[in-house]
Amino acid sequence: MSTIGLHVVAPSEPDEGSLIARARAGERDAQEALIGRYLKDVYGVTYRVLGEADLAEDAAQDALVNALRGMHRFRGDSSFRTWLLRIALNAARSVVRKRARRREVALAIVENTPNGEPDAAKRAVVRDEAARAGRMVDRLPPKQRMAVALRVNHGLGYAEIAKLLDCTEGAARVNYHLGIKRLRELLHEDDDV
Repeated sequence: MSTIGLHVVAPSEPDEGSLIARARAGERDAQEALIGRYLKDVYGVTYRVLGEADLAEDAAQDALVNALRGMHRFRGDSSFRTWLLRIALNAARSVVRKRARRREVALAIVENTPNGEPDAAKRAVVRDEAARAGRMVDRLPPKQRMAVALRVNHGLGYAEIAKLLDCTEGAARVNYHLGIKRLRELLHEDDDV
């Protein structure tokens, strides 16, 4: 940090382009900075696919190692984040294939209710409903399940989802909307039981 008069000026964070160039050149600090920026997102994708923390951590680590080894293949056609999440998705799918079992995507359980909601009973109801919705997401077809999880849990746009799922943007929209529609139907059917 440097000071100018009485004001403290923090060093600016390097832009992604310069980090990528430095990481490609083998600079360890730049590689670690890129990993630090996207570690949560990478783990989030692998966890949504695998549903088990240990497996997700292993797949996330594999994805990050593969990304660092393959930095020369990043062409910039998409954002670095999208490229990295695609690698994470592929690493998770590889774990699924190796285990020869399907793992389901689950929506994150709501940890806190909105501010001003002190009632423990209401928080419990919200958590129960989120868990129930997560179980229903497990029943969606794979592309719908991934589109819903990527949109809801990671806030990705349809263009990014399309790249990750290797489909058109229109197909990503359709998968998301069909997934949400089917999820509503499943929740309604579950209410009737």
